[in-house]
Amino acid sequence: MIGNLEKFQGELAASGFPPLVNKLAGADFRGRIATRDLGPLRLVSLDTPESACIGRKRDASDGRNLAIKVMIRGQTRIEQGRGHAELGPADLVLLDPTRTLRFESTAATHVTILVPRRELRIRPTQIDRLIGVRIDGSHGPGALVSVLARESVRSATEFREAEALRSAAAVIELIAVALEARLGDEQPASDERLRDRIAGYIEARLADPDLSPPGIAAAHHISVRRLHKLFEDQPLTVAALIRRRRLERCRAELTGSGRTVTAVAARWGFSDPTHFSKLFKTTYGYNARALVTNNRARTTRTGTAGPEQDGGHQGSR
Repeated sequence: MIGNLEKFQGELAASGFPPLVNKLAGADFRGRIATRDLGPLRLVSLDTPESACIGRKRDASDGRNLAIKVMIRGQTRIEQGRGHAELGPADLVLLDPTRTLRFESTAATHVTILVPRRELRIRPTQIDRLIGVRIDGSHGPGALVSVLARESVRSATEFREAEALRSAAAVIELIAVALEARLGDEQPASDERLRDRIAGYIEARLADPDLSPPGIAAAHHISVRRLHKLFEDQPLTVAALIRRRRLERCRAELTGSGRTVTAVAARWGFSDPTHFSKLFKTTYGYNARALVTNNRARTTRTGTAGPEQDGGHQGSR
């Protein structure tokens, strides 16, 4: 949509941005804003005239998301926290909606991805170092995030529910890689690097019914005991992580695919349908079969499938 300053600021606030005061805005202000959701991500595309803004921090209780701003056109100077970033086309910056923000910009086009904090495997102290720091979008993982941000805004509405959840997981993973790469010489501890590799290994092999701690340990040339030690201070054990991620994949597919519970469970490594049904009910509070039935009924009524009662994608990390 295109709107005057008041409408534009209202749309920004509704999208999860902090309140902005634009010192250069007048009665002739015109801005364009388009919002798309991709699984747990919110994508906000903005076209703005020359601006000089102060963003007042939101209440800390609103801090569920972090924001990745990707420049498409124009130049922007941003200050937040201890960071000062001069951004050109394709560059990225990590922002925190709960902190005061200052920026000056030429007429510009930019895309912002709002990402749930809990989905990024980055320590709070490292996030503090990254806030307001330029990430080069011309090469490496930053360039991939930049391209994905532009393309996702165009195509997000074309995804089915299951596709959106899986695509969002890939985008989040790539953002995490770009942020970690920007930390430069402050690399994660060796245990954390190994744990991240193992988490990626698990994610890529969730459909393998033989995926198990002994096989994972062997693939990484460590003992099973060492593997369990790596995850002892994490929210989930190795086995629980495998189980939770498989359940999330099943839930996403059952929401939109129209396949049977047994077929979906088998696809993601659950060979015993009865055990899967009990596990699904315990985890989500409703039956997998009821989810399929409700979706089919909704499809019959409206011609489109939709999610059942449970609202958001549940993170596993």
